[in-house]
Amino acid sequence: MIQSMTGYGDAECSSGGLNYALEIRSVNNRYFKSAVKLSERVQFFEPEVDKLLRARLGRGSINYQLKIKDGDAGTASEINTDLLRAYADQLRVLVEDGVVDKIDMASLLTLPGVCSAPDLDPHQREQIAETTRRLTAEAIDKLIAMRREEGQALARDLHTHTAALRTLVDQTAELAPQVVVSYKNRLKTRVDELLADVQLNIEQEALLREVAVFAERCDIAEELIRLRSHLDQFDQLCNGDEYVGRKLDFLAQEMLREANTIGSKANDSAIARNVVEMKGTIDRIKEQVQNVE
Repeated sequence: MIQSMTGYGDAECSSGGLNYALEIRSVNNRYFKSAVKLSERVQFFEPEVDKLLRARLGRGSINYQLKIKDGDAGTASEINTDLLRAYADQLRVLVEDGVVDKIDMASLLTLPGVCSAPDLDPHQREQIAETTRRLTAEAIDKLIAMRREEGQALARDLHTHTAALRTLVDQTAELAPQVVVSYKNRLKTRVDELLADVQLNIEQEALLREVAVFAERCDIAEELIRLRSHLDQFDQLCNGDEYVGRKLDFLAQEMLREANTIGSKANDSAIARNVVEMKGTIDRIKEQVQNVE
């Protein structure tokens, strides 16, 4: 069953004196694109996070944000007092000159280099990495579950559109043979009217040759066959388990191309109306396919 590219997953826990809070969001994108935002102390883990996301998510814009807060004093960030004093001295001069009103300690602590996470030993790094792996897997599970639920709704909507398109194709196939018959009758009537006053007769073979040329020019049988084939492939892909968004998008483009060809060749008002409906239905299919993973 197809999956949507829209989803959300989260996970949180406390481990080793640290509180973890993870959120993963995904939206539509033609390709896979990840934006990973990690706390300073786990920047080393960013490449593996990207691999974990790529391994389980086919495509989409993925926003990954992991926040880690200290749960006890032993893991608190260290303050660079010398750097903090240097910042304060510079700001004090600005206060005396009237450039700023006062020194805000909270703002000072956010300046570059003032606060830094304590260095991690190999054991701590591995503990954080393992916790991050576990939380990432949990959040991805939730995100995929939401994607699948959204995908079921997309599949139902797409099947509705493809069924409507099949009906239009069948109606057009029924109309197609009448186009040549109508043209033959109109042509014969017109020729008879033109030749009635001059008492001339036109050879039946010449009339049939003209009708044959018209029939060849407006024949849409191949386009209808290909359109049905595209619809069959489309439905099969929707019922499969692989990532099919790009394939569905390609098939929708091909269906639109066949519909345009039918419209240009048919030379019939009833078929032209069907083609307008076909193109509108295919546009709705194309719009929904943009959401499929």
